[in-house]
Amino acid sequence: MPHKSTKVSTREGNIREFVLHQAKDGGNSIDASGAVVDIKYYEDVLSNSVSLSVIITESGESDNKKMGNKGILDGLPVRGGEPATIVIEDHDGHKLSFKNESKLYVNRVRNVIPGTQKDVYSMDFTSRELFANEQARVVRRYDGKVSDNIKKILEDNLSGSEGIKTKKKVTCDDSNSYNFIGNDRKPFYVCTWLASKAAPSYSNGGTAGYLFYETYDGFNFRSIDKLFQQRMRGNYLFSNTNDNPKEYDGKIITYDIDRDIDLQSNLMMGTYSNRSLFFDFYAMNYQVRNFNVDSAGSAKSNGGGSKGKIVTGGLDDIDSVADEFRKPISRLMNRVLDVGTLPPGKDIEAQLKAWKENPDNATYDAADIMVQSLMRYNQLFSIKINIMIAGDFSLRAGDLIHCEFPQLSTDPNTQYNKRSGGIYMISSLCHSITPGETYTSLTLVRDTFGRKPFKTGGGSKTEDVLLY
Repeated sequence: MPHKSTKVSTREGNIREFVLHQAKDGGNSIDASGAVVDIKYYEDVLSNSVSLSVIITESGESDNKKMGNKGILDGLPVRGGEPATIVIEDHDGHKLSFKNESKLYVNRVRNVIPGTQKDVYSMDFTSRELFANEQARVVRRYDGKVSDNIKKILEDNLSGSEGIKTKKKVTCDDSNSYNFIGNDRKPFYVCTWLASKAAPSYSNGGTAGYLFYETYDGFNFRSIDKLFQQRMRGNYLFSNTNDNPKEYDGKIITYDIDRDIDLQSNLMMGTYSNRSLFFDFYAMNYQVRNFNVDSAGSAKSNGGGSKGKIVTGGLDDIDSVADEFRKPISRLMNRVLDVGTLPPGKDIEAQLKAWKENPDNATYDAADIMVQSLMRYNQLFSIKINIMIAGDFSLRAGDLIHCEFPQLSTDPNTQYNKRSGGIYMISSLCHSITPGETYTSLTLVRDTFGRKPFKTGGGSKTEDVLLY
């Protein structure tokens, strides 16, 4: 059952602009802001695109004389792919403006409840790049750093049938090198596929694991460890009082623990310990790679950064499961090493020379990177908590926030829970505007238990305080 605070302060936001346009240039447009009764905007670190859903209630009246008394669906008309300029704002003035290059487009209309005097239906919007992804293919060969090639794929291939290239910002964390061929796969598929083969350039695989996703600010190809090294975007408190201590940015209105412990699922996925067999078809033999969560925390490094040590959301001690479950191997996997394939070089002669110099050299260190990234993805979602706060449109998926939850106790002077409180990453978010309130729902994840010291803006440690 979700926990609810005694103080619910969601405050009102504003729909500054909501205009639907015909797909063709110079066509009709209609201001639908008066008919919109609910807006929900979504981001997710596991999603390649953002989305927005609205509920529209209309009577057929319109200021656009060309539409007559027809509703939006038949008067505009809406057939899919219509652009919309949307501007929404929270109580503190943070805006989400979808105009010009960031316009959203109609994806589908659903849940239509027709009537003779009033129509009610839901309309889903998404970014143009999601449609362009269905019309584009990655064909040629790419050499060099994965992070550099992600930018090339998005900027050169994600153009759709009209050849309009994306102008959205692409944020990439520096990564290792990997040579590959697109093989006529879709751009988003290739970018997600490359995420499991990427590791920070300073690491030998001990901190592998990237995420490819879109936020309001653009596309992101981010290392999980780099995400956990960001500055926190806010700190929030759940309590049963109406006051809000000044060292916190806001109150947590409700929260529930979606997943705290799922041992059987973690064992099935090989989260704690797994074994991979890598077949080398060039040498006609195989190598066995055992990997466990303990060795992941002390991986070697080639220098720089976090020196190969995994960065966690909670305490860095990651052996939170008993030895009898953590140490035995629970998953077996098979892989094929790409030895001798796609050697570096600008032409055939350079590639042959590079191959002859290192004929048994694999394209990249699959034995470390692939195994580590698989484990890192599973660890990241070990702990999942859903919270709701007053609308804050400045937050993005992938941001870090600090949360405090109360300790269950009969003592009226309850301390903060040092096990569940602390730093979390926003896995997904929903910014919502209704006529009466504006709120932000967050799904928070992290990989370990425990509460790291929280630093305030002045650099001092925030001490535990009592919840009354």
